[in-house]
Amino acid sequence: MTISRRRLLIGGGTALAGLGAAGWLGWRQMGTAGQMAAHAARQRQSLSVPATEHELIRYATLAANGHNTQPWLFRADARGIDILPDTSRRTPVVDPDDHHLFVSLGCAVENLALAAAAMGRGGGITFAPTGDGAVRFHFGTNTGSGDDAALFDAIPLRQSTRSDYDGSAVNTTALAQLEAAGAMPGVDLTLINQRRQIDQIRDLVVAANAAQLADPAFVAELKHWLRFSPDAAMALGDGLYSPASGHPALPDWLGRRLFDMVFTPGTESAKIARQIDTSSGIAVFVAQRSDPEHWVQVGRACQRFALQATALGLRTAHINQPAEVPALRAALANVAGLPGRRPDIVMRFGRAPAMPFSARRLVDAVMV
Repeated sequence: MTISRRRLLIGGGTALAGLGAAGWLGWRQMGTAGQMAAHAARQRQSLSVPATEHELIRYATLAANGHNTQPWLFRADARGIDILPDTSRRTPVVDPDDHHLFVSLGCAVENLALAAAAMGRGGGITFAPTGDGAVRFHFGTNTGSGDDAALFDAIPLRQSTRSDYDGSAVNTTALAQLEAAGAMPGVDLTLINQRRQIDQIRDLVVAANAAQLADPAFVAELKHWLRFSPDAAMALGDGLYSPASGHPALPDWLGRRLFDMVFTPGTESAKIARQIDTSSGIAVFVAQRSDPEHWVQVGRACQRFALQATALGLRTAHINQPAEVPALRAALANVAGLPGRRPDIVMRFGRAPAMPFSARRLVDAVMV
C-alpha cells in the first residue's frame, strides 16, 4: 500500500468517525466497484452487426482524452459523421490553447474510422474548414487492413493504465509494430527505451508536475474532474475515476475533503517517478505544425499507438506534464531528438495488469 493510499484510508476513517452514522450511511451509498465494472463493461460491448451510426459513435467515445472530459460532440448524416469540439468541456488552465482538446478529437475520429472500416464502411477523414473546428469522417466501402482489424478489436480494451509496470523490456519486433501504428502524416514519433533518456524524461515530468501542483488554479481544475465514488462516476459519465488511478473509492464528498491532505507534490512526485522507472519505454509525439489540424493528426497517431500496444498485451499512460509546462518543452524536445519543436503528447508503455475502467457519457448526450 502506498503512503498516500494509507493516509487516505486513515483520514477517511477519522472523518467518518467524526460524522457518526451519517458518515457511514454516505459510505454505504456510494455504489460498489462491481456496479461500476458492470457499467463500464456495458459501455464497451462489441458492436452489433450491422452497426448503426449510434453504435459507431459509442466506439468513438471510448477514445483517450484529457482528464476524461470527453470534449466532443457528434453530428451524423447519411454521408458521414462530424466530430465537433465541445468547448463547454475545455480545461483552460492545463490546456489554454485547446491543444489537448483537438488531440482528443483526433483520438475519437481514429476510433470511429477503425469501427466503420470493420463494418465495411471505411472512408476518409478531413478537417472541415467550417469555422467550428469539426473533423469529418466520410463513409465509404473500405474494410480496412489486417493490422487495422487488430486495432479495432483493441478499442474496448484500451485504457490509460496509471500504475506501476513490471519494467520488462519490449522486443524489437513489438517496438517496430508500435512505431508503424503511430506513423501519421504531419506527425513525428520518437520511441525511447534507453534508460538514460527515460531517466531524463522522468526528471522533466517530476519537475513539471511540481510546477503544476504549485498552481492553485491547476489543482482546482483537476479536482473538478475527479470522481471519487462509483456512483459519481456512473452518474456523470466522465472525469478521472479514483480506482482507475489506484486509489480507493470513497464517497465523493469525503474524497474531496481528503484530497488536499494526501495529494501533495511530494507524494505525487514519488509515485510518478516510480511509475516511469518501471516502464519499458516512452513515446513522444510531435506535430510538424502547431495548429488544430495537426493536433488532430497527433490524436490519431497516439490513439493508434495505444491500440497497438493494447493488442500486444502492453499498457500505456499519458505523462504529458512537461509538454503542458511551456518552460520545459524545449528540454523535452531535446531529449526526444527534435530540438526547436513543440512536443504534443508523451506516453509511457509497459506490462501491467488492467486497472478499473473509467465511465463514458451516454451517446445521446454527445450527439447534436
